[in-house]
Amino acid sequence: MNLRRAVEELRRVMSVVRVSTIIETDPVDAPPPKFLNMVVVGLHELSPEKLLDALQDIEKRLGRRRTTRNAPRVIDLDLILHSAHRRRSDRLTLPHSALSRTRVRDGADARGVVHRANIGTRSES
Repeated sequence: MNLRRAVEELRRVMSVVRVSTIIETDPVDAPPPKFLNMVVVGLHELSPEKLLDALQDIEKRLGRRRTTRNAPRVIDLDLILHSAHRRRSDRLTLPHSALSRTRVRDGADARGVVHRANIGTRSES
């Protein structure tokens, strides 16, 4: 499963503190099928831009090919929060616009966490 592989790759970039349960969600601004989502909390020494580079490298290794916006993809790693950093550029927005939608089944949410990566992938049959 791509989510498990992504978590293992993230362990090479950061000290993973918490991994949420996996939930299935409807796509937002994307065609079906549904997505499998989870949240990973980690500690690291990287700048927001360097962490984004690392996340995109992991996506590439796991087979993501960037084509058109919101196209189907095998993995999608989003940087939701990075400490108290705020960014708004063509490349990176912090906090991520998905912050308000980032929820995990056990009741935790992204607003209470310092570093978080949201991992999403199309539902796997």
